[in-house]
Amino acid sequence: MTVKKRNPFKLRDFRGVDSEVVAKLETQRIRNVEQMLVAGCKKEQRSALAQELEVSEEDILELVKLSDLARLPGVKGIRTRLYYDAGVDTVEKMANWEPEALREMVTKYVEQTGFTGIPPLPKEVSSTVANAQKLPKVVDY
Repeated sequence: MTVKKRNPFKLRDFRGVDSEVVAKLETQRIRNVEQMLVAGCKKEQRSALAQELEVSEEDILELVKLSDLARLPGVKGIRTRLYYDAGVDTVEKMANWEPEALREMVTKYVEQTGFTGIPPLPKEVSSTVANAQKLPKVVDY
């Protein structure tokens, strides 16, 4: 039995990203999370890329962080944006949370901000934190 490899998540599919920045990245053949992590895993790379594309380093860093979080199974478009906006913007930060405390914090964030999306269920948060603890570090912040 062959396992079909899933296509990497596209940068333009992240909620709330600057479409002009994504379009500029696409001109450099950086279209998905895997390519973004390769291109932006080190600060010097992010700085050079931002300068070359005439975009802010913050925009590049945001896409790198979203791409890093998207390595977590089940964490893609909306969920990635929710964690990022709530302040859990790296896999390392995710790994340090106690699952129930994270769920409570994210639930309060959704209620207080009107974020359009539902908070994760307890089982989902437990799985996400456990997966974050297992993932190797790929980005230098």
